[in-house]
Amino acid sequence: MGIEKKFIEEGLKRSQMNEYFNRELERAGYGGMEINRTPIGTHITIYAEKPGMIIGKSGKTIRRVTRELDASFKLDNPQLDVQEIEVPELNAQIMAHRLANALERGWYFRKAGQSTLQRVMDAGALGCEVILAGKITGPRSRTEKFLAGYIKHCGKPSEDLVMKGYAVAKRKLGIIGVKVFIVPPGVRLPDDIRLVEQVDEEVESHGNIEEPRDTQDETG
Repeated sequence: MGIEKKFIEEGLKRSQMNEYFNRELERAGYGGMEINRTPIGTHITIYAEKPGMIIGKSGKTIRRVTRELDASFKLDNPQLDVQEIEVPELNAQIMAHRLANALERGWYFRKAGQSTLQRVMDAGALGCEVILAGKITGPRSRTEKFLAGYIKHCGKPSEDLVMKGYAVAKRKLGIIGVKVFIVPPGVRLPDDIRLVEQVDEEVESHGNIEEPRDTQDETG
């Protein structure tokens, strides 16, 4: 198998697994996953707002999910680990789900988008962007964007530093796609240039030397 084909298949499998978790673990506040290959198998870390709902009583739910993953995606000895998300407002996937649910309950799109944006920024995010696309208010599709703070849209920083979340709101007029992009607090952006004051090494090295005392008055 060519290396390009292998990367494509791995990316497709990762995307399908993410869709599966979104569908099965939405009530638990699914917020993303990480996959690591280890010598003993495939280690999958699931981030969720309510880890107890994923684990289930006596681990029943997580064992079922593990069996379904093994059967559907042919993983090498999958092992699931569930981590709790401390600040859900800084998780793009959770906020996308919340916004989609608000739209399905009948919230006006502008109020729902601005409310989501404000909650993310109040949690300490450096930047946030919310994009709604679809039949928002009429028979024709359109796109609405809400932006606050600083967001990277392209290049390596947009892939590594910006958290991305996607959800779908099903309304009577049609489907609305919801995208949320968040730059979490504490991120050092490549164009964040800070000037450091240079200290003169000669002055610093002689700064602790005591000045000679005037002994003329003491000797008379």
